[in-house]
Amino acid sequence: MPQHIPLEIAVQDPAGARIARDVGAVRVELAQALALGGLTPSPATLELALDAAGADGPEVHVLIRPRAGGFHYDADELAIAERDIRWAVGAGAAGVVIGALDDGGLLDIDAMTRLRDAAGRASVTLHRAIDVTVDPLATLAAARDLGLRRVLTSGGASAAIDGIDTLRELVIEAAGQIEIMAGSGVDAANAAALAAIGVDALHFSAKRAVVEAGGVRMGSASDGVGGYEVTDRDTALAVVAALGG
Repeated sequence: MPQHIPLEIAVQDPAGARIARDVGAVRVELAQALALGGLTPSPATLELALDAAGADGPEVHVLIRPRAGGFHYDADELAIAERDIRWAVGAGAAGVVIGALDDGGLLDIDAMTRLRDAAGRASVTLHRAIDVTVDPLATLAAARDLGLRRVLTSGGASAAIDGIDTLRELVIEAAGQIEIMAGSGVDAANAAALAAIGVDALHFSAKRAVVEAGGVRMGSASDGVGGYEVTDRDTALAVVAALGG
C-alpha cells in the first residue's frame, strides 16, 4: 500500500535542493562534506540553495557542525556553532540541525540549550549524535524536554533498517510530542518497511559518486583530487516510488 510520509533529503548544493523540490521532499538538510558526516555549509551555498528550493519548495534546514569527528565540543567550537546558527536563521533557513554531547556520552544540556536559544523560533532537529549516546531513549526524552522539534536517528545502528527495533521504541517514547525521523542507509529497498513502523519522516541522501580524470581515481578526497558526491535524481525518485509516490 502507498505510504505517505514526509521526506527529507540531505544535500550539499543548490542542485541537490532543486532535485529535492522536484521529487516532492518537504525538507532538505543542507550540509557540506557528507562523506565526513556533514559539516556546516558556506553562506553562498545556503543563499543559492534557498533560491533553488523556492518559496513553495522544501524547507531548508542547515546542519551546524563545526568539525568532523565526535560531538563533544570545546568553548571555541560552541561559539562557532552558535554564530553559525544565528547566521543561518538570519539568512532564511527554516531550521537548524544540531547535536552536542558531554564527555560522558550524554546529551550536553547546557550546550544544547545555548544552541537552541540561538535558533530563536526556527525549527531545531537533534541529529544522529543521539545514535552514539549511551542511552538513545533517555537522550530522546532530554531532547523533548528541551523543546526540540524532531530527532534524526538510525536507532543506534549504522543503518536505520538495522536499528528498526529501537526506532519502534523511540516512536513509542516520543508519544507524538517530538518527531522521529529515521535516517542512515534509507533507500528504495527499505523505505517502506521503515515508514510502516510509524516514524514521522524519512531522511536519505540519494547520492552517487562522481569520479573525475577520465574515470581514474587520483588520490583521495583528503588530497583534494579524489571523487565527490552529488544528489542523484533517479535514486531519489526510486525512494519516492517505493513509498507509492
